[in-house]
Amino acid sequence: MTGTLYLIPSTLGPGAIDTIPERTLAITRRIKHFVVETGKVARAFLKEVELDHRLQECTYYELNKRTRDHELPAFLEAALGGQDVGLLSDAGAPGVADPGSRLVLLAHRTGVRVVPLAGPSAILLSLMAAGLNGQSFTFHGYLSPKRPQLAKDLRRLEADSRRNKQTQLWIEAPYRNQATIETAVEALSSTTLFSVAVDLTTDTEWIHTAPIADWGGDAGAEIQKRPAMFLLLAPM
Repeated sequence: MTGTLYLIPSTLGPGAIDTIPERTLAITRRIKHFVVETGKVARAFLKEVELDHRLQECTYYELNKRTRDHELPAFLEAALGGQDVGLLSDAGAPGVADPGSRLVLLAHRTGVRVVPLAGPSAILLSLMAAGLNGQSFTFHGYLSPKRPQLAKDLRRLEADSRRNKQTQLWIEAPYRNQATIETAVEALSSTTLFSVAVDLTTDTEWIHTAPIADWGGDAGAEIQKRPAMFLLLAPM
Protein backbone atom coordinates (compact mmCIF):
# COMPACT_ATOMS: atom_id res chain seq x y z
CA MET A 1 0.00 0.00 0.00
CA THR A 2 1.12 3.56 -0.68
CA GLY A 3 1.32 6.30 1.90
CA THR A 4 -0.64 9.54 1.84
CA LEU A 5 0.37 13.01 0.70
CA TYR A 6 -1.02 15.34 3.36
CA LEU A 7 -1.44 19.01 2.39
CA ILE A 8 -0.61 20.84 5.61
CA PRO A 9 -1.54 24.53 6.04
CA SER A 10 1.02 26.48 8.05
CA THR A 11 0.65 29.67 10.08
CA LEU A 12 0.41 33.07 8.39
CA GLY A 13 2.63 34.75 10.98
CA PRO A 14 4.50 34.30 14.26
CA GLY A 15 2.70 33.23 17.39
CA ALA A 16 -0.31 31.87 15.52
CA ILE A 17 0.06 28.11 16.03
CA ASP A 18 -3.37 28.15 17.70
CA THR A 19 -4.91 28.85 14.26
CA ILE A 20 -3.97 25.33 13.16
CA PRO A 21 -6.72 22.76 14.00
CA GLU A 22 -5.79 19.96 16.36
CA ARG A 23 -6.46 17.25 13.74
CA THR A 24 -3.97 18.92 11.40
CA LEU A 25 -1.39 19.14 14.19
CA ALA A 26 -1.94 15.52 15.25
CA ILE A 27 -1.36 14.21 11.72
CA THR A 28 1.65 16.47 11.16
CA ARG A 29 3.34 15.36 14.39
CA ARG A 30 3.78 11.78 13.21
CA ILE A 31 5.11 12.53 9.69
CA LYS A 32 8.83 12.19 8.97
CA HIS A 33 8.96 13.18 5.29
CA PHE A 34 8.21 16.76 4.27
CA VAL A 35 8.17 18.58 0.95
CA VAL A 36 8.67 22.25 1.79
CA GLU A 37 8.94 25.60 0.06
CA THR A 38 11.83 26.80 2.24
CA GLY A 39 13.65 24.51 4.66
CA LYS A 40 14.35 27.11 7.35
CA VAL A 41 10.74 28.35 7.41
CA ALA A 42 9.36 24.81 7.49
CA ARG A 43 11.59 23.72 10.37
CA ALA A 44 10.55 26.77 12.41
CA PHE A 45 6.89 25.85 11.90
CA LEU A 46 7.47 22.18 12.71
CA LYS A 47 9.29 23.17 15.88
CA GLU A 48 6.10 24.94 17.00
CA VAL A 49 4.05 21.89 16.04
CA GLU A 50 6.16 19.77 18.41
CA LEU A 51 6.63 16.60 16.40
CA ASP A 52 6.53 13.16 17.99
CA HIS A 53 10.18 12.76 16.98
CA ARG A 54 13.23 14.99 16.57
CA LEU A 55 13.41 17.43 13.66
CA GLN A 56 16.72 15.84 12.73
CA GLU A 57 14.96 12.54 12.06
CA CYS A 58 12.90 14.11 9.27
CA THR A 59 13.71 14.19 5.58
CA TYR A 60 13.12 17.47 3.74
CA TYR A 61 12.73 18.13 0.03
CA GLU A 62 12.58 21.73 -1.20
CA LEU A 63 9.94 22.48 -3.83
CA ASN A 64 9.95 26.05 -5.11
CA LYS A 65 9.88 27.92 -8.41
CA ARG A 66 13.41 26.70 -9.19
CA THR A 67 12.55 23.00 -8.78
CA ARG A 68 12.49 21.14 -12.08
CA ASP A 69 9.82 18.62 -13.02
CA HIS A 70 12.28 15.73 -13.24
CA GLU A 71 13.11 16.21 -9.55
CA LEU A 72 9.53 15.71 -8.34
CA PRO A 73 9.25 11.88 -8.48
CA ALA A 74 11.94 11.56 -5.78
CA PHE A 75 9.74 13.60 -3.44
CA LEU A 76 7.06 10.89 -3.55
CA GLU A 77 9.32 7.85 -3.18
CA ALA A 78 8.54 7.60 0.54
CA ALA A 79 4.79 7.70 -0.19
CA LEU A 80 5.11 5.03 -2.87
CA GLY A 81 6.98 2.96 -0.28
CA GLY A 82 4.10 3.19 2.18
CA GLN A 83 5.09 6.20 4.30
CA ASP A 84 3.15 9.43 4.67
CA VAL A 85 4.51 12.68 3.25
CA GLY A 86 3.58 16.23 4.28
CA LEU A 87 3.49 19.15 1.83
CA LEU A 88 4.17 22.56 3.42
CA SER A 89 4.03 26.08 1.99
CA ASP A 90 5.93 28.92 3.63
CA ALA A 91 2.59 30.37 4.78
CA GLY A 92 -1.01 29.27 4.51
CA ALA A 93 -2.44 26.54 2.34
CA PRO A 94 -0.08 24.48 0.14
CA GLY A 95 -0.95 24.30 -3.53
CA VAL A 96 -2.78 27.66 -3.43
CA ALA A 97 -0.59 30.46 -4.79
CA ASP A 98 2.18 27.97 -4.16
CA PRO A 99 4.37 25.68 -6.33
CA GLY A 100 3.20 22.62 -4.38
CA SER A 101 0.33 22.05 -6.81
CA ARG A 102 2.83 20.41 -9.17
CA LEU A 103 3.52 17.67 -6.63
CA VAL A 104 -0.19 17.20 -5.91
CA LEU A 105 -0.85 16.59 -9.60
CA LEU A 106 1.99 14.06 -9.77
CA ALA A 107 0.56 12.28 -6.72
CA HIS A 108 -2.77 11.87 -8.50
CA ARG A 109 -1.00 10.54 -11.59
CA THR A 110 1.03 7.99 -9.63
CA GLY A 111 -1.78 6.73 -7.40
CA VAL A 112 -0.73 8.41 -4.15
CA ARG A 113 -3.68 9.38 -2.00
CA VAL A 114 -4.01 13.15 -1.47
CA VAL A 115 -5.60 14.52 1.72
CA PRO A 116 -6.04 18.30 2.27
CA LEU A 117 -6.00 19.37 5.91
CA ALA A 118 -7.81 22.35 7.42
CA GLY A 119 -5.97 25.54 8.29
CA PRO A 120 -5.56 29.24 7.40
CA SER A 121 -5.62 30.59 3.85
CA ALA A 122 -4.78 34.28 3.37
CA ILE A 123 -6.84 34.39 0.19
CA LEU A 124 -10.03 33.11 1.79
CA LEU A 125 -9.58 35.03 5.05
CA SER A 126 -9.06 38.33 3.25
CA LEU A 127 -12.02 37.67 0.97
CA MET A 128 -14.22 36.86 3.98
CA ALA A 129 -13.17 40.04 5.79
CA ALA A 130 -13.22 42.53 2.91
CA GLY A 131 -16.99 42.70 2.46
CA LEU A 132 -16.65 42.51 -1.31
CA ASN A 133 -18.15 39.94 -3.70
CA GLY A 134 -17.41 36.50 -2.27
CA GLN A 135 -19.51 34.73 -4.90
CA SER A 136 -17.24 35.56 -7.83
CA PHE A 137 -13.55 36.38 -7.51
CA THR A 138 -10.17 35.93 -9.20
CA PHE A 139 -6.74 35.66 -7.58
CA HIS A 140 -3.87 37.00 -9.71
CA GLY A 141 -0.79 36.21 -7.65
CA TYR A 142 1.84 38.94 -8.05
CA LEU A 143 1.37 41.96 -10.33
CA SER A 144 4.18 43.92 -11.97
CA PRO A 145 6.78 45.40 -9.58
CA LYS A 146 7.25 48.45 -11.85
CA ARG A 147 4.88 51.31 -11.15
CA PRO A 148 3.88 52.22 -14.74
CA GLN A 149 3.05 48.58 -15.54
CA LEU A 150 1.46 48.09 -12.12
CA ALA A 151 -0.87 51.02 -12.86
CA LYS A 152 -1.86 49.34 -16.13
CA ASP A 153 -2.38 46.02 -14.32
CA LEU A 154 -4.63 47.67 -11.73
CA ARG A 155 -6.73 49.45 -14.37
CA ARG A 156 -7.10 46.13 -16.19
CA LEU A 157 -8.25 44.39 -12.99
CA GLU A 158 -10.64 47.27 -12.33
CA ALA A 159 -12.14 46.91 -15.82
CA ASP A 160 -12.49 43.14 -15.37
CA SER A 161 -14.12 43.67 -11.98
CA ARG A 162 -16.62 46.15 -13.40
CA ARG A 163 -17.44 43.99 -16.41
CA ASN A 164 -17.80 40.71 -14.48
CA LYS A 165 -18.99 42.08 -11.12
CA GLN A 166 -16.04 40.21 -9.68
CA THR A 167 -13.64 40.78 -6.78
CA GLN A 168 -9.98 40.88 -7.83
CA LEU A 169 -7.29 39.73 -5.38
CA TRP A 170 -3.51 39.83 -5.50
CA ILE A 171 -0.48 39.61 -3.26
CA GLU A 172 2.67 41.67 -3.13
CA ALA A 173 6.15 41.41 -1.67
CA PRO A 174 5.87 43.19 1.71
CA TYR A 175 8.52 45.77 0.86
CA ARG A 176 6.35 46.96 -2.06
CA ASN A 177 3.18 47.52 -0.02
CA GLN A 178 3.54 51.30 0.08
CA ALA A 179 4.17 51.54 -3.66
CA THR A 180 1.14 49.33 -4.31
CA ILE A 181 -1.23 51.53 -2.32
CA GLU A 182 0.20 54.75 -3.77
CA THR A 183 -0.21 53.40 -7.30
CA ALA A 184 -3.75 52.18 -6.58
CA VAL A 185 -4.75 55.63 -5.29
CA GLU A 186 -3.34 57.24 -8.44
CA ALA A 187 -4.61 54.73 -11.00
CA LEU A 188 -8.05 53.57 -9.84
CA SER A 189 -11.43 55.26 -9.94
CA SER A 190 -12.38 57.16 -6.78
CA THR A 191 -15.46 54.95 -6.32
CA THR A 192 -13.68 51.60 -6.62
CA LEU A 193 -13.68 49.69 -3.36
CA PHE A 194 -10.14 48.86 -2.24
CA SER A 195 -9.29 46.51 0.60
CA VAL A 196 -6.06 45.60 2.36
CA ALA A 197 -5.66 42.74 4.86
CA VAL A 198 -2.40 42.76 6.84
CA ASP A 199 -0.85 40.26 9.27
CA LEU A 200 -3.87 37.96 9.11
CA THR A 201 -4.49 35.77 12.20
CA THR A 202 -1.75 37.52 14.22
CA ASP A 203 -1.94 40.03 17.08
CA THR A 204 -1.17 42.89 14.67
CA GLU A 205 -3.90 41.99 12.16
CA TRP A 206 -5.39 44.99 10.32
CA ILE A 207 -8.11 44.87 7.65
CA HIS A 208 -9.63 47.93 5.97
CA THR A 209 -12.04 48.39 3.05
CA ALA A 210 -13.01 51.79 1.62
CA PRO A 211 -13.48 53.60 -1.70
CA ILE A 212 -10.24 54.77 -3.27
CA ALA A 213 -11.30 58.36 -2.55
CA ASP A 214 -10.94 57.61 1.17
CA TRP A 215 -7.46 56.11 0.90
CA GLY A 216 -4.35 58.23 1.25
CA GLY A 217 -1.14 57.25 -0.46
CA ASP A 218 0.67 57.43 2.88
CA ALA A 219 -1.44 54.54 4.24
CA GLY A 220 1.10 52.13 2.80
CA ALA A 221 3.83 53.37 5.11
CA GLU A 222 1.98 51.86 8.08
CA ILE A 223 1.98 48.39 6.56
CA GLN A 224 5.35 48.43 4.81
CA LYS A 225 7.22 45.12 5.16
CA ARG A 226 4.15 43.34 6.60
CA PRO A 227 2.46 40.43 4.76
CA ALA A 228 -0.64 41.77 2.99
CA MET A 229 -3.45 40.80 0.64
CA PHE A 230 -4.98 43.38 -1.73
CA LEU A 231 -8.51 43.33 -3.13
CA LEU A 232 -10.68 45.58 -5.28
CA LEU A 233 -14.25 45.68 -6.53
CA ALA A 234 -15.33 48.26 -9.09
CA PRO A 235 -18.94 49.53 -9.13
CA MET A 236 -21.00 49.11 -12.28
